[in-house]
Amino acid sequence: MCISICSSPNIAKKFHAGHLRSTIIGNFIANLKQSLGNNVIRMNYLGDWGMQFGLLGAGFGKFGCQEKLKQNPLQHLFEVYVLVNQEAEHNEDMMQAARDFFRQLEQHESEAVSLWQQFREITVDEYQRVYKRLSVHFDVYSGESFHQHQAQEVVQQLQSRGLLKSSETGAGIVDTSTAGDMSSVCAVQRADGTTLYITRDLAAAMDRKEKYNFDEMIYVTDKSQANHFNQLFHVLRALGHTWADRCEHVPFGLVRGMSTRSGEVVFLEDVLNEARTRMLHNMSQSKTTKEMDDPEDIAEKVGISALIVQDFKGPLYSDYKFDWDRMLQAQGDTGVFLQYTHARLCSLIRRNEGVGAMTFDPSLLLEQTSIVILQHLLRYDEVLYQSSQDLQPKHLVNFLLKLCHLVASAHRELPVKGSSQDVAQARLRLFSGACSVLASGMRILGITPVDKM
Repeated sequence: MCISICSSPNIAKKFHAGHLRSTIIGNFIANLKQSLGNNVIRMNYLGDWGMQFGLLGAGFGKFGCQEKLKQNPLQHLFEVYVLVNQEAEHNEDMMQAARDFFRQLEQHESEAVSLWQQFREITVDEYQRVYKRLSVHFDVYSGESFHQHQAQEVVQQLQSRGLLKSSETGAGIVDTSTAGDMSSVCAVQRADGTTLYITRDLAAAMDRKEKYNFDEMIYVTDKSQANHFNQLFHVLRALGHTWADRCEHVPFGLVRGMSTRSGEVVFLEDVLNEARTRMLHNMSQSKTTKEMDDPEDIAEKVGISALIVQDFKGPLYSDYKFDWDRMLQAQGDTGVFLQYTHARLCSLIRRNEGVGAMTFDPSLLLEQTSIVILQHLLRYDEVLYQSSQDLQPKHLVNFLLKLCHLVASAHRELPVKGSSQDVAQARLRLFSGACSVLASGMRILGITPVDKM
């Protein structure tokens, strides 16, 4: 049993482009683990609790409008959140109102909880629509709110074990230093008794172990949270949970320079729309583009492929520079090249349907080009195993790109049409095998292969 936790956006905010990496990396890891026979639980752990909702709740009372909330829900909540943060910077009364609202939430006062529930439902509906475009699904939509009661129990456990200390300001802290000298501490409770993000994360981890009895749990977040997860695993071990050693944080770097023609991108849908528009334009300019029933759908799938491959080519921990033009090139190491090769192989197989019915004689594949492709295909399982060891998609991406380059050469050197029937059949089997492995690998990466483009 493997639990993969990713995406994890904050509710009441539109899906920020920055969440793209967490979503697609988590999806890749879940797909990979599943392809290797693991029982995988895909979990989206939403940021749906904490002081941000104190701010939003207090802000909605002053700046919010139910009519605007109906018309464009997440856009309006985003506007309210911006306004209340600006106000809170110089207005202590607004900050106090935010603290009061969050305390009301933690004490389950009906008016505050009702507004929070409305914000949460609106957001999850919106997110599911975006996830569908990315071909991403989750088995569980969890969130910090699920563990608010258990978070208080965690504080009590820490206290009963003598692990909870008090800071000068009255906050509850735990010593996480290796020497036990309080040189590094983790805050688990505010001075007013309310819980923190890490307290709820501790409760969530313990709840998942009890509920799923997982063999491993993988968290996918950006590298700025590395210290948070070090502290999380440290406190779990201090509480006697040795299974914390089977929890892993997969960190990733930042994407730099992501913008559209209309300016800096804030929301993921802007990126997806831009990728589709640019790809549709490129396809309309290409002489090799085939007639398609739904060119927009093809452009969407190919555009998303381009986003994923650009993201996955290097080590996840590294930052990378976003480049629209390079990302959407049909030639070169891109998602477009993967899709083009797959579509070309599908076309070859369609055009030679009758050939495949004959007996296959692999001894007819004597050319060096054939042998190199066969040897490369034999490495597929090894590459999946390598990917599962370090959870890096670059191994699979590079394997598939090399396969595409080999297939491009084979198209020229191993013609099916015009060859004798038995040779044509052997070559078609080779191309069919390459097509099957290419499609399988693309799906693990989170890419939907297209048959025409």
